[in-house]
Amino acid sequence: MQTFPGFPFPTLRLYLGALALILSQHTLADGMVPDTSVVIVNEADGEASVSVTNTDSKLALLHVTLEDIPEDTASLLFVTPPLSRVEPSKSQLVRFILQSPAPLTTQRLKRVIFEGMPQGRSEAQAGHARVGVTVRQNLPVIIHPKGLAPNRTPWEGLVWSLKKNQLKVHNPTPYVVRLAQELRLLPGEGSALLPRTYVLPGETLNVTPSITTATTVQLQPATVYGFAVAPYVAPLNL
Repeated sequence: MQTFPGFPFPTLRLYLGALALILSQHTLADGMVPDTSVVIVNEADGEASVSVTNTDSKLALLHVTLEDIPEDTASLLFVTPPLSRVEPSKSQLVRFILQSPAPLTTQRLKRVIFEGMPQGRSEAQAGHARVGVTVRQNLPVIIHPKGLAPNRTPWEGLVWSLKKNQLKVHNPTPYVVRLAQELRLLPGEGSALLPRTYVLPGETLNVTPSITTATTVQLQPATVYGFAVAPYVAPLNL
């Protein structure tokens, strides 16, 4: 097996692949750029604020849109202002206000899109057709319940099992766990692919692994802010 110093090749590929996916929004950042990689709304505060900077050289409109994930369509937040004019190199403060009808018992996951729409054009361009380009920043929004302690390693609470040719991951914790989709099964060179990059509180995901003789699973977790950390190996309940 091809190796790099200190890393088996599949492990290095898993780590770098997850890091590239998680950090791509920052390496390609342009247009309207938020000052965070994830929006965290604490129920205890009732709201959160994000500063969004127009990095372009022209005036632009900032359009902010909240999106539900397919597994959770409850309306829990609203943003203000949803549309604003932002001068070049200036910033706009966007507020996320909680409107949950009942106290939260687990973390909840949403997404927000910051879209910059350039305004105006030079005289040389007047009367000529052109194609407008907008740049979007699509970030996760985590709503954190009042009284719930922060957890820097929520992936350690996941429960993994391998039975009847099915790899199962269960999240019995109140935390949203973010991780890369690609899994490695050990010992051996087995693999499996999760359907998405998060496991919600109380949720169970089932996938079909490439082998059924593994005793542990290696995953690539991400911090609450989306940064990849060292691979984590968890035991499999057989």
